[in-house]
Amino acid sequence: MSEAAESRLDSLKWGVVLLLVAAGVVGNSYYADESLLYRVIALLVMAAVAAWVSSTTAKGAAIWELIKGSRTEIRKVVWPTRPEATQRTLIVVAFAIVMALILWALDSLLGMLVGALIG
Repeated sequence: MSEAAESRLDSLKWGVVLLLVAAGVVGNSYYADESLLYRVIALLVMAAVAAWVSSTTAKGAAIWELIKGSRTEIRKVVWPTRPEATQRTLIVVAFAIVMALILWALDSLLGMLVGALIG
């Protein structure tokens, strides 16, 4: 298939995706009196169909490859151990408390100075 025809077909597919999303939004509003469970199921089905249609386009395939590559990269991450995470959390909390006290003292000092100037 030529690149121009493939591009036109991708545009058509994205139009279908847009129509599916719009139909989901309008349908959810139109059927507001129906059970929430049925509306959620219908929206999930429409989202799945829209995701499948979009994955058949060139950009959709590229996004899918990016997602798969991201999962591979996440597996390579060296996550901290529980004691390391606890220690880092305590350092961040202590730093936040110290900064809060410094900013409170600075605010109080500036408030007193402005109060003294204004009278």
